[in-house]
Amino acid sequence: MKIRTAKAFVARANGNWTPGGTPGMEELEQGLLMQPWAWLQLAENSLLAKACITKQGYALLVSDLQQVWHEQVDTSVVSQRAKELNKRLTAPPAAFLCHLDDLLRPLLKDTACPGKATFSCERVAEALTLRVRSELSGLPFYWNFHCILASPSLVSQHLIRPLMGMSLALQCQVRELATLLHMKDLEIQDYQESGATLSRDRLKTEPFEENSFMEQFMVEKLPEACSVGDGRPFVMNLQSLYMAVARQEIQVGQKHQGTGAPQTSSSAPSQGTDSQLLNQPEEPVSLAPSLPEPEKEPTVPSSPVQRPQLLKVKRKKPRGLFS
Repeated sequence: MKIRTAKAFVARANGNWTPGGTPGMEELEQGLLMQPWAWLQLAENSLLAKACITKQGYALLVSDLQQVWHEQVDTSVVSQRAKELNKRLTAPPAAFLCHLDDLLRPLLKDTACPGKATFSCERVAEALTLRVRSELSGLPFYWNFHCILASPSLVSQHLIRPLMGMSLALQCQVRELATLLHMKDLEIQDYQESGATLSRDRLKTEPFEENSFMEQFMVEKLPEACSVGDGRPFVMNLQSLYMAVARQEIQVGQKHQGTGAPQTSSSAPSQGTDSQLLNQPEEPVSLAPSLPEPEKEPTVPSSPVQRPQLLKVKRKKPRGLFS
């Protein structure tokens, strides 16, 4: 059995491949937040999904409007999983990430030209596996996205807070439009008092009354307007507003980080819980270089700790004399 190297994708990974997002796992999380939701129909499953892939790894978020699943991995996990699923292919992790980006883009962007990959999903207990089958360098290529239930903080970050922000933005927009209609009514009234008349009676409108309009909307339009269905109306009509609100959330978070506000610490535990199972193989590697560091650290601050104690003793003596 011959082992082939994905030369073309290796060249792209080392050269001109610039997928959405910026390097680093923190930037990867921000890149995922900035991605719009896409509506997927995989066999009998209707799903909402969003993904961000960079040279450093990928992050995937999937929901069926009942549960939310998440996977975030780095290059070490990509390399290990590629060896397990594609033993006849050898390539650096960036090459496999580049290929995954090419496979997911037509699926998530709903482009005119369909992709060459086959997707299927499987649910086992509380986990969801998204399976991909394609070709790479003339050989079969397989990939499995192993998604676990997303943490509550992650659901809040990607759904609850953006949706609340969108609701507030739409409410503000309604108020602005109501104010504009009142101003238009005053303008029409001024024209009428000046003797102006309509050339076509069918253009005549009644003065806008906000309360009666809201009552009529609640009775006649609300049932149809709030029909969520399988999530497709949300994906088709509100993604530009969703990304604008998500961008605002990121800017607010960056301001909190700059001022040292404690709000930013809430996102740290969510990152660990979501990728806890996936990052277990990396723990012995990351801990090895850090062993000598804590031995040096306590020796350095030992001397400055004693200095303030000596200063305190000197200050206590004059206090005793005054007493």
